[in-house]
Amino acid sequence: MNKKSHIPCLIMRGGTSKGVFFLENDLPADREERDRVLLNVMGSPDRKQLNGLGGATSVTSKAAIIGVSKRPDADVDYTFAQVSVDKPLVSYKGNCGNISAAVGPFAIERGLVRAREPLTTVRIHNVNTGKIIEEEVAVESGCVKYDGDYAIAGVEGTASPVKLKFLDPAGTVSDRLLPTGNSWDMLEVPGMERVKVSIVDAANPLVFVRAEDVGLKGTELPDELNGRPDILELLERIRGAAAVRMGLISDPGRSAWETPGIPKMTVVAPARSYMTAGGERVEKDQIDLTVRMMSMQKPHPTLAMTGAMCIAAAAVTEGSIVKEVMNAETDPLHIRIGHPDGIVEAGVEWENKEGQLKIRDTFGFRTANLLMEGNVYCC
Repeated sequence: MNKKSHIPCLIMRGGTSKGVFFLENDLPADREERDRVLLNVMGSPDRKQLNGLGGATSVTSKAAIIGVSKRPDADVDYTFAQVSVDKPLVSYKGNCGNISAAVGPFAIERGLVRAREPLTTVRIHNVNTGKIIEEEVAVESGCVKYDGDYAIAGVEGTASPVKLKFLDPAGTVSDRLLPTGNSWDMLEVPGMERVKVSIVDAANPLVFVRAEDVGLKGTELPDELNGRPDILELLERIRGAAAVRMGLISDPGRSAWETPGIPKMTVVAPARSYMTAGGERVEKDQIDLTVRMMSMQKPHPTLAMTGAMCIAAAAVTEGSIVKEVMNAETDPLHIRIGHPDGIVEAGVEWENKEGQLKIRDTFGFRTANLLMEGNVYCC
């Protein structure tokens, strides 16, 4: 019997996601071999991921690969890998803002960045998007301080806040904030009339559609959407058409295979009262808009952090669907987004010179936790 190889790793929660974190030098340099290892580590493809560390959902089937940065303006290089649950597929298109929240703590844990009290700033170069994230991590007695009193919707209990600032976030897969050059576009989608969307690229590219234009209220919960395969199929067709419009693929029917994670399909609606998946009530006056996002062709249980960042950028973009549905009196430095499990807040700093919008940064707060340190065994 062949002896299995073992690879050092940490299992960490970042925001509302969970993943396996590796030092770059501990994984194969060859892309094909590395993908094989990551699929094996997660137990994919298998919808239950019983033979691996994956949690059978897109938000728990993720990996972070981190090493000393090759750039002078960053401390670490971080590559995000979305490992498909049910397909033999690893996607590196786009970043995960929730997983990003644990990159700073990981860098300190592994000695890539020296701990400084009370806050250590970690400059992270996200290889997927080529963007820099500045992360503030609480430190106490020379160690990462995970405990605290900050709560985020979708995670039980409280922890120490991690501030993430996405610098110059526009143009992660394109070269600008609006990949098509328009604040909104009409897409030809098989099986329906043309649909109006906004495609915005900040932190990650998102395609926004009004809930009413796809037969939804915008307050539906993931279980309800999962029970509507017709809606799931429709949203993927829209996402595929947007991917074609962005130039990411040529065949919209191949979107789930060729670009499964981006653009992220996002349904938006004006602020409305609703019940969360946890049975708590969110009142209309507590939020500025409601959002339902898709993740790897399934409803996201909360909201991607990069999604919140992109929403913040879209909120100050004239003509965008996000700006149109949002409360007119919304403060761009304090945007309250209602998602299936509660509320997430985001902010944007921008300038407008001679009619040209420039997003300086988007920001928000997450929490992180170290769950396990050890070796993962794989073939």
